[in-house]
Amino acid sequence: MQDLQLTERNIKEEDRIDILELQSRIKGFKTGQEDEEKFKLYRLTRGVYGQRQLGVQMFRLKIPSGKITASQLAGVADISDAFATGNLHLTTRQNIQLHYVKLDDSPEVWAQLSEIGMTAREACGNTVRNITASPAAGIDPDEAFDVTPYVDAVFNYFLRNPICQEMGRKIKPAFSSSSKDTAYTYFSDFGLTPEIRDGVRGFKFVVGGGLGALAIPAQEAFDFIPADEVIPFIEASLRVFDRYGEREKRQKARMKFLLKDMGLEKWMSLVQEELSSLEKQSIPIIVEDKLPEIPEDIYPVEDDKVDDVAFAKWVLTNTFTQKQSAYRGVYVKVRLGDIHADTARKLAVVIKKYAADDVRITINQNLLLRFVKPENLKALFIDLQAINLADYGYDTIADITACPGTDTCNLGVTNSTGLAVTLEERLRKEHPSLLMEKGIDIKISGCMNACGQHMASGIGFHGSSIKHADGVIPAMQVVVGGGIDSDGLGHMGDKVIKLPTKRIPTAVNALLQDYEENRNLGEEYIHYCKRQGKRYFYAVLKPLADVTGIEKEDFMDWGQEHLYNQAIGVGECAGVILDVVGTILKDAEQKLDWASKSVERKAYNDAIYHTYSAFVISAKAVLLGEDIKCNTHIKILNDFQENIIEKGLITYDGAFTEEVLEMKKKKPSQAFATEYLAKARTFYDSVLNYRSLSAQPNKPVIESYYKA
Repeated sequence: MQDLQLTERNIKEEDRIDILELQSRIKGFKTGQEDEEKFKLYRLTRGVYGQRQLGVQMFRLKIPSGKITASQLAGVADISDAFATGNLHLTTRQNIQLHYVKLDDSPEVWAQLSEIGMTAREACGNTVRNITASPAAGIDPDEAFDVTPYVDAVFNYFLRNPICQEMGRKIKPAFSSSSKDTAYTYFSDFGLTPEIRDGVRGFKFVVGGGLGALAIPAQEAFDFIPADEVIPFIEASLRVFDRYGEREKRQKARMKFLLKDMGLEKWMSLVQEELSSLEKQSIPIIVEDKLPEIPEDIYPVEDDKVDDVAFAKWVLTNTFTQKQSAYRGVYVKVRLGDIHADTARKLAVVIKKYAADDVRITINQNLLLRFVKPENLKALFIDLQAINLADYGYDTIADITACPGTDTCNLGVTNSTGLAVTLEERLRKEHPSLLMEKGIDIKISGCMNACGQHMASGIGFHGSSIKHADGVIPAMQVVVGGGIDSDGLGHMGDKVIKLPTKRIPTAVNALLQDYEENRNLGEEYIHYCKRQGKRYFYAVLKPLADVTGIEKEDFMDWGQEHLYNQAIGVGECAGVILDVVGTILKDAEQKLDWASKSVERKAYNDAIYHTYSAFVISAKAVLLGEDIKCNTHIKILNDFQENIIEKGLITYDGAFTEEVLEMKKKKPSQAFATEYLAKARTFYDSVLNYRSLSAQPNKPVIESYYKA
């Protein structure tokens, strides 16, 4: 692995530091100087995620609002050609993923991303993940104002922010452009919808939503919060989550469970306490309301060059009139979110020719072109046909969302992409009329974790299996009735029944036939499902669950010619660490060093939080050495007081927990940051002294205890 030379390249300083650190940590890991699980936790926060296939990584970009330029799209295509498979996978969180990237190549991948103004920092791991937004933000006829600048402001504020680098689990924010909730705020950790009251811009703000094995809708924190108070509220909320959030039981570590357990009222009270200690309670966001540069040329097309029927369907399902009524938004349907590098480069040329240089990756794995002149729609359609990107039926039942599943993901149970391709082919043949309707959608996840957002779809599936005397049958759990209705109200789907995956196309046919025969006039599919109830759909599908006469092909997953073998790896959505006490103390020492450097930079807010982390990590090291579980920050502080200080094992002048939590009572200042850091150093020294007297200074830690 050659050392990268970055000084002569157009790379931001903060990226340069990250890239060189990643390279150094890779070397340390490969030479045995760094524990594998500890390195995993680190690399995840740099966008490097282990694949199902050994020796290669999935590399994820972080693209706020899914906003990308034509040049960036072409640049990512070049990177994929050089270091991955030549494929760009668009995700349900408006990112791009590259697969089969070698670990040694990941620093250079990041360097080339930086050169085109993109990043991978905090794309995975226990961080604030990509901030999603309605793809039509800025051109949505129903929006109060464009949320894009607010997404950018939140993204920039929390990128590399010390409060959200090592949380118990990930945080997923979303901004909807309107009350139609086209960003799915109802299942987001933080969900914001723009409003204007008395001339003041602000947001409806919901918290604690999430999908996964237990889907929980978000709760309303504010029916209106002024825009300048959004970032402080998020910061205070992250501090509460970091301190009180579960860390031992990974499946209970999301914010939704913390809110469910403590209740919204207590949550809000704790957040208000944290707000009082922040450096700023108001952070105004500068907004420039101006149109992007738009191509002026008109490209006439002869009528005989266009298939009028196909063009009319495409216009009806894939285009809309923007709030800037002289222009059209155009959705480009990307099957399974996979676009080859050659196609991406050709599309970049098309974008520059017809649209503003502001493309958005959509939440259902497609692309949105903006500011297209109506006079150019036919010419654009022809050029998209030439690169096989002119399919009609955007956001209809044949526009199927699917995560990669067992193609690449460790957690994948069954193949979602093979099923999606089969379903789309059959729907086009057997239900062509539905390709013009947008009332039903299909989403598929390879496992219950819901990367395909199956709980938010009219008809959803997640990977599973069925035990049988003759082997294991690959299966799908069927979900119905999820998504956003026409009033903008979000619904979680109901789990109905588990079926062999090879019978899912028949199940879809049964569900569609039932709907066509029994719905009321004008009744939406979501409302039809709620009216009938899950038991009704269980009865509809139950005959397909009978496996007494199971065929050999039912034991094979989609796209496979061998018997199904359920092989589930360890997911990397959150880090799992096996460590020793001595290594943990080095983490605390590093936090103290970062705090000291932050004081020198006069970044007192950062310094204080690094110091707080050093207190917690030092206390944790001692507790783990005594085989005491550590699952939340607040429990660590209280347990240290009770089990270590009060028993006289370590002397501490003052009330330990109270003094550590002083940081949430005092505003950041040089005086407090310096004093607080000095106390932490003294405490750290006392811990080192205690450990030096221990019979096992490098005692292995019980793995399940080390999560906080």
